[in-house]
Amino acid sequence: MDARDRLRRYLEQRRDMGETEMLLDSMTVDDVMRAIGAIDTGPRGSTSSDAEASSDWREALWEDRPADDGLEAPADSGELFDDDVMRLNSLKTIENAVAKCTRCRLYKTATNPVPGEGSPKSRLVCVGEAPGANEDATGRPFVGPAGNLLTKILAAVDLRREDVFICNVLKHRPPGNRNPLADEVLACSPYLVRQLELIKPKVIVAFGTFAAQTLLDTKTPIGKLRGLVHQYHGIPLVVTYHPAALLRNPAWKRPTWEDVKLARRILDSPPGA
Repeated sequence: MDARDRLRRYLEQRRDMGETEMLLDSMTVDDVMRAIGAIDTGPRGSTSSDAEASSDWREALWEDRPADDGLEAPADSGELFDDDVMRLNSLKTIENAVAKCTRCRLYKTATNPVPGEGSPKSRLVCVGEAPGANEDATGRPFVGPAGNLLTKILAAVDLRREDVFICNVLKHRPPGNRNPLADEVLACSPYLVRQLELIKPKVIVAFGTFAAQTLLDTKTPIGKLRGLVHQYHGIPLVVTYHPAALLRNPAWKRPTWEDVKLARRILDSPPGA
């Protein structure tokens, strides 16, 4: 992949996270992408290569996932994704399966699997994108500076880290923290779906673009998804910025605080409310 393509993909990720400007001579993200030819002025996709299309994991999710992929099927039916993962009957068995997983290429370059951690009875599940360097080294999700910030965010709404469940869409680190690829998301999604099915939380908080768009099957930018209560197969889902993004852009701390307070209100609401 040449430098131009790397820059295009990086800028797309930043734009999907809600950023509109970067320190590039006051040019907007879209201005820079047009300047390098990453945004076509003609019809969408008219100059995209097949390789670029195959790297769009959201397209792959839409095309490959079954039309009716609800969580109402019996645990042993295996209907969701038609996948053996859906027959795993505990978080521990999922953890063991992730430890031996070879469903995509990421296990070859990762140091440790990062299946997720926390209470199996948690009423709140935090879902991020993928493990980073700190997570890969420790086998634990959301550690390092971003993890410390998440712990503080949870404490601010009277939640201890050990009382929630924390995980990522991907269970192994992408090399160099690159964006997840389509086949990687498809390979890992059954683990996440089964974790959510077993925990049955009262609310899910999706941290960052990839987590939100994967769980909601949408291409809508995070800036338009946050501030609302979405539904993930009957479970309220709140979207907010990733803690790592807050470290880069402190201006997002206030909207993130509002999002987390919204999740807390859902937790405190009476059953059926």
